[in-house]
Amino acid sequence: MLNRGNLSRRGFLTRSVGALTAAGLPAWFAEEWFGSAARAAQDNKPTGANEKLNIGVIGVGPNPRRSNALYGAAKRFKHVNFTAVCDVDGRHVDYAVKQYKGDGYDVKGYKDFRELVTSKDVDAVIVATPDHWHAIIAIAALKAGKDVYCEKPLTLTVEEALAMKKAVADTKQILQTGSQQRTEMAGRFRVATELVRSGRLGKIQKIECRIGANPQSGPIKAVDPPKELDWDMWLGPTPKVPYRFENGKTNCHYEFRWWYEYSGGKMTDWGAHHIDIAQWMLGMDGSGPSAVEFVEAAAPYDKGDGYNCHATFKVNLQYPGGVTVEVSHGAGSEAKGLVDANGKDAKPISGGENGVLVRGDKGTLFVSRGLLLASNKEIFAPLAEDPKLYPSRPSDHMGNFLDCVKSRQTPICGVEVGAGSVIVCHIGTIALRTGKKLKWDPKAYRFDDAEANKMLSRERRGGWKLG
Repeated sequence: MLNRGNLSRRGFLTRSVGALTAAGLPAWFAEEWFGSAARAAQDNKPTGANEKLNIGVIGVGPNPRRSNALYGAAKRFKHVNFTAVCDVDGRHVDYAVKQYKGDGYDVKGYKDFRELVTSKDVDAVIVATPDHWHAIIAIAALKAGKDVYCEKPLTLTVEEALAMKKAVADTKQILQTGSQQRTEMAGRFRVATELVRSGRLGKIQKIECRIGANPQSGPIKAVDPPKELDWDMWLGPTPKVPYRFENGKTNCHYEFRWWYEYSGGKMTDWGAHHIDIAQWMLGMDGSGPSAVEFVEAAAPYDKGDGYNCHATFKVNLQYPGGVTVEVSHGAGSEAKGLVDANGKDAKPISGGENGVLVRGDKGTLFVSRGLLLASNKEIFAPLAEDPKLYPSRPSDHMGNFLDCVKSRQTPICGVEVGAGSVIVCHIGTIALRTGKKLKWDPKAYRFDDAEANKMLSRERRGGWKLG
């Protein structure tokens, strides 16, 4: 949280805004963004015991588990009380129980999420499991009357995304997708989107989403799973396969991202961030492109015993108005002559630099988690009107979720946003895996191709159902 220390309020504001503008943000936006952050900090006051929000976390453990960052983000709010943790790996449960109790929370450990989501001691749930469990767990929690913060990518398939939308509509519960670029990162993606949506670049011609190459492994030995890990439960609805682990590479914790059985590689990992921003910039939340085209990719490893996501790749998404969104491992175009909001010249942006490059007929903009650049300083001039991308400018993603739990308003990354963006990621992966150019109906959620349509859903093992 923000901490003024011994500074006066005016001095604190001046220094904080100064730090943001020094980092390349427009001064007008820095003031707005910091003001939102300061108001959120002021609202974070202790509340009575009867106002506590009891939270359970599903998918816990030591770093690099995402749950640790989410736990840290939520525990800063005085009204938050953690009551439960869950994981199919007993080592993770033990670690989290000790960690949370050390911070003063009286938590109970579970190995089955169904017991946690039906507990009367839980009001809201954080879902930070591998991707193939997101939809099943989140829908179960929603139907049990719990509000849900679910990590991105929101689902494993298009079918699951549609089921998540229906579950939120049916239950009227709050769901926030963990796509924090819409709120955090010093507001860079927010102001970039405001500038694009306000026409500063003219007619948008192309957006490049550079999301990184997929790690490769080669064969990984099949070994006995750790005794504390319920491997069959970890696999859940996915096919029964051996547990693999060798030299830090595995088909389980963290590394599941590089297996199409459990995730979508960088297309759904970083794509869930940058493709989401492209959707936001184009005003396409809840919708999507009309076509997706395979352009190029390295042949994936296909022996069945190692990471099988394409190492390098490029697909094009075609949007209304002739806009192309190119998604690649880092095979974009170079951008020269860019400046920050202070007019300071920047180094050329290579085609491989992670981030989002937007080209319009009147200018160019590049945004990443550390940079905000444009082809001229005038692009950063104050906007005459707030484009109203969201009713407010939240600067804390978890804080926005917690605010909406109280107000019952839709979070900045509600299910329409999270499901809409992950569907675009999924159709990109399907184009990549089929090697085809496919027409896509963003209203019917269907391709013009029978093979591709079969990949919109997957069989679920063991009787697991979506709700």
